[in-house]
Amino acid sequence: MNQGPLVFVGTFFALAATWFTFVLEPSQQIGNQSQFLIEDSGQLFPVKPAGLAHQGEAVYRANGCFYCHTMQVRPQGLGGDVARGWGARSGPVQSVSRDYLFAETTMLGSQRVGPDLTNIGLRQTNLVWHLQHLYDPSSLAPGSTMPPYRFLFTKHTLKPGQKRSPDALPEDPKAPGVEVLPSDDAKALVAYLTGLHSDGVLYEAPAFYVKPVAKADKKAAVPVTPAPAPAK
Repeated sequence: MNQGPLVFVGTFFALAATWFTFVLEPSQQIGNQSQFLIEDSGQLFPVKPAGLAHQGEAVYRANGCFYCHTMQVRPQGLGGDVARGWGARSGPVQSVSRDYLFAETTMLGSQRVGPDLTNIGLRQTNLVWHLQHLYDPSSLAPGSTMPPYRFLFTKHTLKPGQKRSPDALPEDPKAPGVEVLPSDDAKALVAYLTGLHSDGVLYEAPAFYVKPVAKADKKAAVPVTPAPAPAK
């Protein structure tokens, strides 16, 4: 008896069941997610990047920042992400799928040559710091392996009596009279970075943490004196 058709049908249904279970169902589950209303603040989370921040996402992607930086914080108890200050949620769960709802490209990253940037918008809010860090990383982080992105800036020498632009970076004492101006791409990239935060309290990322009960230390336990035997 030729069992070829039976084998084919069995293989087809096995592959179909696997596809429905591991591809279609997760895709529908994630695809049906929407913004979450945070009752305490009345704001929706996550917030869709708009304007300059939306342009900055494209600059971040085009320059390959995700090759050295991640955007996913591991849960408490799994690695040292929270201890390093990269997490922003008080509960054990940190990064969840809803955080990336409006990301055109989910840039989770694969290695951490530099720190995680999931909540860089909360850790560092100074725009000038970000611009200076892009232009000369080692000036703010000595020993940094991050390459300078000076092509995102223009530099020229000021004429006698010429005032510095309010957009210029702080003057370098080693190069007096030289003005460094950020390009539109640099400003957009900084707007994107300062808008990164995953701190919303969600159903899948609750704001509580049940601390495990520590086991009793037998060595430190106080000995208990047995009660005297009753008199006969």
